[in-house]
Amino acid sequence: MDGVWLGAMVPKRWAKRAVTRNTIKRQIYQVIQAFEPRFPHAAHVVRLRSGFDRKVFISATSDQLKHAVRTELEQLFDRAVAGATP
Repeated sequence: MDGVWLGAMVPKRWAKRAVTRNTIKRQIYQVIQAFEPRFPHAAHVVRLRSGFDRKVFISATSDQLKHAVRTELEQLFDRAVAGATP
C-alpha cells in the first residue's frame, strides 16, 4: 500500500442529521489534504466520538460548525503528525 489512506466515520448517534454528518466528513477530507504530506504512509480512520450540540450549532451546515470541526481536526492531526515523527 502506497500513500495515505483515510476513512471517516460519523455515527448517527453523534450527528443525527445526514447533512451534518456529510458536512463533518467533508471537513475531515479537506483538512487531511493539508496534512497528507506529513502523515506516515498507512491507513488512518477518523471517528467522531462525541456529539455536536444542536442547541449550539443550530444549522447543520453553519460556518460555526465548520470552524469548530476544522479547529478540532487540525489539533488532532497536529498531534498525530508530531507523534509519528521519529
